[in-house]
Amino acid sequence: MKKISVLLAATALISVMATSAWSKTLVYCSEGSPEGFDPSLYTAGTTFDASSRTVYSRLVEFKHGGTEIEPGLADSWSVSADGKEYTFKLHPGVKYQTTDFFTPTRDFNADDVIFSFERQLKADNPWNKYVEGGSYEYAAGMGFPELIKSVEKVDDLTVKFTLNHPEAPFLADLAMDFASIVSKEYADKLAADGKMAQMNQQPLGTGPFTFVAYQPDAVIRYKANETYFKGKEKIDDLVFAITSDAAVRAQKLKAGECHLIPYPNAADVAELKKDENLTVLEQAGLNVSYLAYNTLIAPFDKAEVRKALNMAINKQAIVDAVFQGAAAVAKNPIPPTMWSYNDAVVDDKYDPDASKKMLADAGVKDLKMKIWAMPVSRPYMLNARRAAELMQADLAKVGVDAEIVTHEWAEYLKLSSDKNRDGAVILGWTGDNGDPDNFMDTLLGCDAVGGNNRAQWCNKEFDDLMTKAKQTADVAERTKAYEQAQLIFKKEAPWNTLDHSLVFVPMSKKVSGFFMDPLGIHRFDGVDISE
Repeated sequence: MKKISVLLAATALISVMATSAWSKTLVYCSEGSPEGFDPSLYTAGTTFDASSRTVYSRLVEFKHGGTEIEPGLADSWSVSADGKEYTFKLHPGVKYQTTDFFTPTRDFNADDVIFSFERQLKADNPWNKYVEGGSYEYAAGMGFPELIKSVEKVDDLTVKFTLNHPEAPFLADLAMDFASIVSKEYADKLAADGKMAQMNQQPLGTGPFTFVAYQPDAVIRYKANETYFKGKEKIDDLVFAITSDAAVRAQKLKAGECHLIPYPNAADVAELKKDENLTVLEQAGLNVSYLAYNTLIAPFDKAEVRKALNMAINKQAIVDAVFQGAAAVAKNPIPPTMWSYNDAVVDDKYDPDASKKMLADAGVKDLKMKIWAMPVSRPYMLNARRAAELMQADLAKVGVDAEIVTHEWAEYLKLSSDKNRDGAVILGWTGDNGDPDNFMDTLLGCDAVGGNNRAQWCNKEFDDLMTKAKQTADVAERTKAYEQAQLIFKKEAPWNTLDHSLVFVPMSKKVSGFFMDPLGIHRFDGVDISE
């Protein structure tokens, strides 16, 4: 199978390079395969890069390289005095992409907005569980079904959201990937034909690029959307050459086989910076990596056991080995660059002797556990296998026998959400909207148990603070709530917070118009390439 995969990848690459002979083609050596192409079903950046940021658009968007909101499919919006009603005026004349598999007969309108959200909000909607094993866990984890009272059509180009209570980050939430707008006309045709699953395989939207084809684990092809409402892109073709090995990505970039790569190995960055044909962008990531215990399963249901395990692990050694100085040890669930970060929090000190005593005091002896290691590189954890090996060695010193397990990426994400998961999972997060809520409530709130809350941790005091922080627009009050919540988090230790990393994007000097994004997004709208 490995030989077949290599041959397929090689064939795909030859085809990619041939394409560039008659069109302006940008090749992005992506780090992994998408879970699917309906961004509302998933939470991984790999999937968002391949779907929401290429094919789709949203009512509002984040400006390139930042978290400031700008108009998207909505030209303008107004908010009621009580903060419960948001009315959006939609951009007229927006065309859906025409593809080999569907030809739209009408422009984007309010019906598409209502459909895009109601399928995620209503359990009885036919599209609520149209993919086997798939669910709208992002919307659910953020409490959208409880938050949104209604989405109503005022007229074809006006739509109104009514909330059950004020929600400070709501507008920013609508710029996130799960809020991408899909075509109701396309969905209706798929439903009538009995082909609903095709929505997740052959995406169609209003975004800058039109989906052409996907060869699993090898290549994804797009072409510039000729009718894009913000104007046709400068590049004609966009190719994702899927390359899971970071070292191979670097080799391909140096050889000119791709123009831009994500997540290089820390050991390769210095060499890439020396290459006169390349530029290496870098910035502090809005991210965190963590080891999440399953707090529903003994003995990990005890905070003292979780803290003892935290104290057994030398996080600085992990940062040094995996990032070689390009990361900092984490103590909070949000990065230090984010407002409301509580620097007064005291981290769990690395102390194997104290760890051993705490485990004994908790009645834990001869503990066996599993450590889940991601199979892909992510900005917050470049080499989860290496990190897991270091954890395994540290835990052995305090009498804990740790087994390292992994799964294919899509399966890893799915299984790690299971409430009955056996083991502690290495994962992480890059912020989606610049708000602390997107880390703390999305990853640790009670609504996210069984989804993004990999620790399966539900703490009422913490959750009440999340609710309080979201329902006021007063930044000082929100900050106070989040600071207090971080103290509770540290006391209860549902995670071992591992690191906050620097992020690097090496690219050819032929590329222009690409911006590093604090939200970890790889966007190719506005990008050009010289021949």
